[in-house]
Amino acid sequence: MAEDFAKAVDDGLRLSKRLYFGKDRAVAPPRSFPTMDRMDHSFLPTAPMVYAVIHDPAIVDNPDIPSYQPHVHGRCDPPALIPLQMNGIELQADCYLDSAIIRITGSWRVHCVMGSRSCDCRIAIPMGEQGSVLGCEVDDPRKSYRTSLIALEDKSKNASEKLERVDGGFLTSNTFTLTIPQVDGGTTLSITMSWSQKLLYNSSGNLSLNVPFTFPEYVIPAGKKMSKKEKIALNVNVGSAAEVLCKTTSHPLKESMRKPGKLSFIYESEVLAWSKADLSFSYSVSSSQISGGILLQSPPVDDVDQRDMFNMYLYPGKEQGKVFRKKIVFVVDISGSMQGKALDDVKNVLSTALSKLPPEDMFNIIAFNEEARQFSESMEMATKDAVERALQWIKINFVAGGGTDILFPLTKATEMLNDGGSDGLVPIIFLVTDGAVENERHICDVMQKNQTEKQPIHPRIYTFGIGTFCNHYFLRMLAMIGRGQYDAAYDLDSVEPQMQKLYKRASSTTFVNIAIDAFDDLDEVKVYPSSIPDLSSESLMMVSGRYSGKFPEIVKARGLLANLDNIVLDLKVQQAKDIPLDKLFAKDQIEQLTAEAWCSENKQLVEMVEKMSIKMGVMSEYTQMVIYQNADKVNESIKVQQLKKNSYEKMVAPSGDKMLLLPFGGVGFGNLEATSDNTPLGTGERKPEAAEIFVKAASDCCGNLCSFCCCPCCLQACTKMNNQCAIVLTQLCTAFACFGCFDCCLEMCCETRSVS
Repeated sequence: MAEDFAKAVDDGLRLSKRLYFGKDRAVAPPRSFPTMDRMDHSFLPTAPMVYAVIHDPAIVDNPDIPSYQPHVHGRCDPPALIPLQMNGIELQADCYLDSAIIRITGSWRVHCVMGSRSCDCRIAIPMGEQGSVLGCEVDDPRKSYRTSLIALEDKSKNASEKLERVDGGFLTSNTFTLTIPQVDGGTTLSITMSWSQKLLYNSSGNLSLNVPFTFPEYVIPAGKKMSKKEKIALNVNVGSAAEVLCKTTSHPLKESMRKPGKLSFIYESEVLAWSKADLSFSYSVSSSQISGGILLQSPPVDDVDQRDMFNMYLYPGKEQGKVFRKKIVFVVDISGSMQGKALDDVKNVLSTALSKLPPEDMFNIIAFNEEARQFSESMEMATKDAVERALQWIKINFVAGGGTDILFPLTKATEMLNDGGSDGLVPIIFLVTDGAVENERHICDVMQKNQTEKQPIHPRIYTFGIGTFCNHYFLRMLAMIGRGQYDAAYDLDSVEPQMQKLYKRASSTTFVNIAIDAFDDLDEVKVYPSSIPDLSSESLMMVSGRYSGKFPEIVKARGLLANLDNIVLDLKVQQAKDIPLDKLFAKDQIEQLTAEAWCSENKQLVEMVEKMSIKMGVMSEYTQMVIYQNADKVNESIKVQQLKKNSYEKMVAPSGDKMLLLPFGGVGFGNLEATSDNTPLGTGERKPEAAEIFVKAASDCCGNLCSFCCCPCCLQACTKMNNQCAIVLTQLCTAFACFGCFDCCLEMCCETRSVS
């Protein structure tokens, strides 16, 4: 899908050569483009972008200065995407705890379509780490558009209305697209898009924000007098009065406010060219040891859950101290679907991890398909000899093939970790899979029972899902049961880096068995996740939830350090000021509730997820994004409020508004059929037949206008036909020629008779 998008942009840039901007154009169009063989993903959006969707190349022209070029026949199939020129951009980033809420407002002009014609416009929103779209608003002089979410059940009940569908959805795991229909040429669109994303934390104690903000040259507007204004506002609120220190920044930000626990920066300038770098900003919270606190907040009046909100956070500190020794079992899927790059990347990560294991750690490896193979019958010390033998074993045994059975290797790994006690080592199961199995709920029950064994430290379960065929909510549920963490890679390029991040967190545990006494004294409490995870030197620890009752002023957090000392931390309780707790943790809570709803098959939890998703604007497995089109902007503010109310209660568009349906954005609950067929990630598309190749070739040469000739395309298509098809085509062309000759003779005869 990403490759098709890049190819469409490549075609669009070639089409844009038809545009004429006059003799005083200040910015020349790019004179050369990389070929598709060398392009890779160079045409994928690296900043918020808007594209004109071109089906008919004849409409491509400057709406202000018509060039009167010869008419173009044919259509672009698939349509070309011409990047629109951007007139202004404003970015606001609000950083809280471990998350950031990003809001970008910009204006783009449909500079490439005749003033008398119209086209669809595709909006692309690339996001940072674990990005989640919160909404998009589009305004033009005649219409306005607002995104919202509806329940899937409401959509099915109203299927008879035949809702208009528009293109969109996730281009990559962190790039969302949506389409605005029928925008007139020359129109200037004002667009506001918002999303949330995670901040990255490293062992040096720095938190970093990275926002895609690299604009290509071809979005610079034409004309010397065109104003180009770029603005960035960045705010930091760490939730406490701790000192915040700015470390690095990619743009010339100027400090505008500094208070205990808060920082603000701003940058505003008239520019000749748009930003050529992503917005990168890092800062640290002054703390040498483990520290944290608890934030409380009352729910909004219209919240679906009227219990109070809380958030508990722990910072590892700059001097994290000793890291736990570990005994780890790598449980790796080697079924047929893992063949190729996915398994190669897993082997690379596993080999690196084994090579860096301290000699005092213990390890084992289980490779599974429908059977399980063990590196060793028992846990091995990570000596140089054992690691070398393990690396050789991986080369021999990590061969993709067969089906998928997860229960037996998980049970076997648990038995090995439970055998012989903990000895001060953290037991870890590191599961990697790309498939779904039928007995996933039973597996969760078995692993839950294993956690009830009386041990100082229960086995931690870290899960990593590859692709969209595995059940990511099953893997998330396993991680919650085992006090571990979950991560995923939805495309091949992100398998190795994402898996490395998860392993780094798993192998850097500093504080375990965390318990909060105050939770037992509350009238009612719901914690996300249900089991408090361990603290790693590579990430912050966040626990959020709802409660009824009263927190004390100081909360005790008990746990175990790597030197086996039991410690008690005093966490100060305070009201969260200027921190939207409901927005910050909505995505995590929705995903964890979805995992619980799937595992327990609880209808009430499903309804809770629906309401939270619609209220907070965060997509889920039980909701779908729609676009409301408002053609009457006189009472727009009233209609926006009506939209929010109606979308929460039922699927009813505000009076006079039109509803457009975007593709479903969920990942689903696994694909048993694809797993059974061993379908690898990134494959499974049907190859076109010869006739389809001919139609595609013909449409390409007429629609692309990219310096290709029609004849070579036709010849190439004809060479792929069999003899029978070629004979039929020849006879058909001959028949058409005969009809043409007959018409010509008839006209000549008629003219002769009229003359005589």
